[in-house]
Amino acid sequence: MIAVPFSFRLWYDVREVKPMRLLYAEDEKSLARAVSTILIKNNYSVDVVGDGEAALDYLATENYDGAILDVMMPKLDGFEVLRRMRARGDRTPVLLLTAKAEIDDRVTGLDSGANDYLTKPFDMKELLARIRAMTRVLSVQPDKTISFGKVTLDCAGYELSGPGGSTKLAGKEFQMMEMLMRNPRKLISTETFMDRIWGFDSEAELNIVWVYISTLRKKLKSVDADIEIKAQRGLGYYLEVRS
Repeated sequence: MIAVPFSFRLWYDVREVKPMRLLYAEDEKSLARAVSTILIKNNYSVDVVGDGEAALDYLATENYDGAILDVMMPKLDGFEVLRRMRARGDRTPVLLLTAKAEIDDRVTGLDSGANDYLTKPFDMKELLARIRAMTRVLSVQPDKTISFGKVTLDCAGYELSGPGGSTKLAGKEFQMMEMLMRNPRKLISTETFMDRIWGFDSEAELNIVWVYISTLRKKLKSVDADIEIKAQRGLGYYLEVRS
């Protein structure tokens, strides 16, 4: 998947042991590919973007266990991305990467809300150790259930429950519902569903997303849910409490 200036995704199947999800913002393509390849080999799922605006967009619409932000990026630098994240209440753990080693820069990053700071060039073993430390609480206490409105999704049993009962979800139904419930009221594009669930190299047609959305709407109705999947024509879908 290509974004501006670039973007690519590394995907794991949610039915396996779920990897932690990281956003990695780095404008140097060769470094981004090298680091993300090592991260995926260490059981992380990684979204890579090449500028600060794209990083903010991804952080606003997706749910990450941690973010790695290069300080010197086009459009918005890592400090500004971090400040805007924290200003809107996003507490995602953040590790800043920079070629700058000055004390003032490190202080600026930490005062802006960074969890940690690593200077380039860095050793990958140290980067992995910093990521483990940054996300340790999340790895100890993963979400077993997700709730929105009066509806609960059991992530272990693939079961959707509401005031009117419960129903089992098939694999891709669960993956789509999990994405929606982890990002309530946030628009998720058809292309994002395709990338994350079917894979960027899948031969499935885009209309398969609509088919699964239709099925999920029926299952929400069957449990008398007080939430519904709404569509924004040509843009995607989002979850909202029924008015």
